[in-house]
Amino acid sequence: MARPCRFGIQLSTLPADGWVERVRSIESLGYSTLFLPDHFGPQLDPTVAMTAVAAVTETLNVGSLVYGIDYRHPVVYAKQAATLHLLSGGRHEFGLGAGWMQSDYDEAGIGFDEPGVRVSRLAEALTLIRSMWTEERTTFEGEHFRVTDIASAARLPAGKRPRIVVGGGGRRLLSVAAAQADIVGINPALPHGRVVAETPSDLTPDRVAEKVGWVRDAARAAGRDPDDIELSSLSFMVSITDQGATVRDGIAQGLGMSGGEVECCPLFIVGTAEEIRDQLVRRRELFGISYVVISTEDPALIEAFAEIAVRPLTGT
Repeated sequence: MARPCRFGIQLSTLPADGWVERVRSIESLGYSTLFLPDHFGPQLDPTVAMTAVAAVTETLNVGSLVYGIDYRHPVVYAKQAATLHLLSGGRHEFGLGAGWMQSDYDEAGIGFDEPGVRVSRLAEALTLIRSMWTEERTTFEGEHFRVTDIASAARLPAGKRPRIVVGGGGRRLLSVAAAQADIVGINPALPHGRVVAETPSDLTPDRVAEKVGWVRDAARAAGRDPDDIELSSLSFMVSITDQGATVRDGIAQGLGMSGGEVECCPLFIVGTAEEIRDQLVRRRELFGISYVVISTEDPALIEAFAEIAVRPLTGT
C-alpha cells in the first residue's frame, strides 16, 4: 500500500519584517514541514530559525535539511534536537548528513576529508545521538567520536524522539540512512564537493530506481522493514506552465537527458496543474517517493504549488 503524500518547503531565509506571517501562511497552506539547510554564508542559522518558527506555529514541523556532521559535535546536535523536539510538542525532523559542499569547509577552515571518512563519521554520530535520545547514560567509543557516561540529551517521552532524516546519492551513504533514518532522501551523488553539469543525470529513472533498491536492501540487512522508511525528494525547480513539454525539453537539452527523464527526475516539477499531480503520483508509484520538498523563496509559488498539489494530494 502506498504511503500517503506529504509536502515540505525548504527556505534559506525569511524576511526580517513579516516572517511570522510568512511561516503561518506556509502552515495554513497545508505544508507538513518547513526545512532549513545548513551552510555558511548569508542565510539563517537553522537551529535558531527552527526554534523561532516552532514558537509561532502550531502544527508545522520544523526540520534541518540537513545539518553537516562536521559543523557541530554529535553531543551538541543531540541536545539541540531533543530540546527543540520537546518544546515544539514533537514537531522536529532532525536531518543530518555527511557534509558535501567543499566551499563551506574551505571558508570555515575545516578539513574536507574523503567521502568514506565523512560517511563513517555520520554513521557513528547517528548511533551516538539516538542513544542520547533513548538512554539515561551513554558511553560510546568509535573511530571518530568517544563519550563517557554522558547523560541523556533531554527527558523525551518514551518513543517520542525526533524523526531522523538522512539523504544521499551514493550506495554507502544510502545504506547508512536505511539502517538508521526514518526518512531517506533520494539525492544525486556529489563527489566533486559541488553541483556540476552532470549532477542531475544521476537522478534519471534508472538511477532513482537503483538508489531506492539500495535503500530497501540495506534496510532488510539491518533487520528493518523497508516499508517503514519514508522516501523523500528535494526539487529545486518548480514551473507551473501550459508549456511543460517545451520547458522539459529545454532542460533536457542542457543536461544531456531526454524530456521523459526530466519528467521523472525528482529535481524538477514542471507542467500544468494536472501534469504535476500526475508526475508526483507516478513517482510515488514507480519509486515510493511520497514526501516531496520544494526549494523556493517565492511566496507566490509556494501558494500556487499548494493549490495545485499540496491540498489535492496530501494524505492521498
